Order: sequence, then C-alpha cells, then structure tokens
Amino acid sequence: MMKTTIKHYIWVLSALLCVACNGVNRQQAYAVAKTLVEAGAESKVEAENEADPEAAVKTNVETLAAKAVKDIEMPAARPQSGELLLYRDGYTVSYNTTTLQPNWVAWHLTPNRLKGNVKRNDYPFISDDEVPEPRVETADYRQSGYDRGHMCPAGDNKWSAEAMRQSFLLSNICPQAPNLNRGDWNELEQACRKWAKQYDGVYVVCGPIFYKSKRQRTIGKHRIPVPDAFFKVVLRMGDAPRAIGFLYKNMDGNRPKGDYANTVDEVERITGLDFFPALPDDIERKVEAECNLADWDIKDTF
Repeated sequence: MMKTTIKHYIWVLSALLCVACNGVNRQQAYAVAKTLVEAGAESKVEAENEADPEAAVKTNVETLAAKAVKDIEMPAARPQSGELLLYRDGYTVSYNTTTLQPNWVAWHLTPNRLKGNVKRNDYPFISDDEVPEPRVETADYRQSGYDRGHMCPAGDNKWSAEAMRQSFLLSNICPQAPNLNRGDWNELEQACRKWAKQYDGVYVVCGPIFYKSKRQRTIGKHRIPVPDAFFKVVLRMGDAPRAIGFLYKNMDGNRPKGDYANTVDEVERITGLDFFPALPDDIERKVEAECNLADWDIKDTF
C-alpha cells in the first residue's frame, strides 16, 4: 500500500470510527482524523507493519481515535506544576497538593449520563485516600461559613452509584460561598445539563481561582485556602462547534448568567490554563475567541 493510500485510509477510517462512537458527529470526526494524521499516525503505521499496513492502520487509528474523542475536555498537561491527575468514572481531576483542592475538574456530560435513579442523599462527603497527606476532612468545613462546593456536580453522576460516590470525594470539592453554591453556580450546572440534552453532549471544565496578590483566607485545621473566584468553560461540537466561559466571584449574589459570561480566551488568560488543546488549531482559535450569548440561549437580564 502506497503512503498516500495509507493516509487516505486513516482519514476515512478515523471518520467512520468517530461517527460510530457515542454519536460523535461528522465535524468532530474529521477534526479528529486531521489530528491523527498531523500527529504522524501514517508514519508510525508504516514503521510498525510494512507487510500488512491496512491491519496496522486499523489498530492504531482505533486506539488513537478513541483517545482523541475521550480527551477533548482535558486541559493541556502541566507536568512542571506538580499536578496529580486522578481519573474517576465520571470526571478527571488535576489535584493541587498545596491548595488541597483541584486545579481543575473535567468531564464529558452526555444525555445518557443524565439518566439514572442514584440519589445524592445516600452518599456522604469523604476524604480521598488517593491523594497524599495532609488530606482534607469533612471537619475542615464545620462552622467555616462555606459550603462544600462540588466542581463536577452530583447531579451529573446519578447514572452510576460509583460515579455518584466519587463525586463526593473531597478532592472534587472547594470552599464555596453558600448562596453562590446553591444559587447562581447551581443554575449554571442546570444550564449545562440542558445544553447536554440539546446538543447531544458538552465538554465541561471548572475549578477555583486564587489571585496571587491577595492574602488567602483559610478554613479548618488543614488551613484550606478559600478561592477568590471560580471558572467554568463549556464546549459543544456538532456541525458548528461553540464554546463559552464563565467567571464567578466567590461571594453571594444573584445575577443573570450573561453577567458572568466570557470568552474561553479570557478564562485562559486569568487561570493560565490551556483548554481544549485536542481540538484542531483553527477550530480552537475560533471557538475560544467568541462569547455569543445567543448561541447558548442565555439572556443578559432576568
């Protein structure tokens, strides 16, 4: 098989695999195919199996395509930061051993994951044995004046008892102002569920923000720093991919979602994180520079 034929085979097979996987649409399928080719999949195939290139292509593309689709929500790795990645059934955490909180939590919210009868009241908040000591304990929040605020919410994990249990691990939790946690932040979580149904899934990343110029308030015997703010970014694919960012100060408030909306570029500037790096560069640049409330049916007033 000639090199050009192998390359064509990668594109076609990648697209077919992605379309068949979890209802991923054509736009995303070809985006992933392009990523695979640019990553050098064809040369890897030729080197591994010159005698049976079609079989080698199929094996490599199946693996790479599945990984590319799965990891769209993951921010760019930061190995120098000392982050600890924790892979859960319903989300992934980048854990910070200094703040004892996540740097970010990322997940793919699909319509199927909004089905299920697992109830949150059956599960307590618990320390995470997978993180090094010192570990946050539930007692750290007692009489602190702050809620134990989920990053990946329990409501996104009722599809599985284990996923629900993991959502209550304290590595997925931050000190959050009570009216924010139960009010505007909760409303954004509900909006993400609506978008997941409307657009056949969304990719979500959120986490705390600490302003370096400020002296941090702390809570509990483990002196957990209280975040100054929180971010959330949301991506939908489809025939016309779109993304939007949100920034919330960690204080009580009651404002329309439009007041919190920003471009993903702006959230990246403030957090120093690189969101959705698995997207082809042209799509990433376009969606991260836009913040169109009408694309998400968001009103800027009550």
